Amino acid sequence: MANQSPASNAAGRLEYAAPMSQAPTLPGTVIDKEALTRLIPPFRVILHNDDHNSMDHVVLSLMRCVPSLDFEAATEIMFIAHHHGEATVIECPKEAAEHYRDALESSGLTATIEPA
Repeated sequence: MANQSPASNAAGRLEYAAPMSQAPTLPGTVIDKEALTRLIPPFRVILHNDDHNSMDHVVLSLMRCVPSLDFEAATEIMFIAHHHGEATVIECPKEAAEHYRDALESSGLTATIEPA
């Protein structure tokens, strides 16, 4: 295609003498989940029950600090922590888990992280 030179048509617009072919498609990517887990091990963010925060505050804080949680999921996590003492909020790479833990703690909640 590099050797093609533009030619003018009757309207004076430049066109390529030969039609351009479509760009080649990229090969598909296969993700090896075992290798990914070895390279980026998941961590659990754990919410601990306390006697200082209201249930409403906990649910709203979960939704604000972990944007992937909707109202129903945040409520379920809050109830699990309330009844069992702790609940898993999310599993993610360590750096993200640290971020979520820090955000939850800045809202006055008690949270920790541990390898999943």
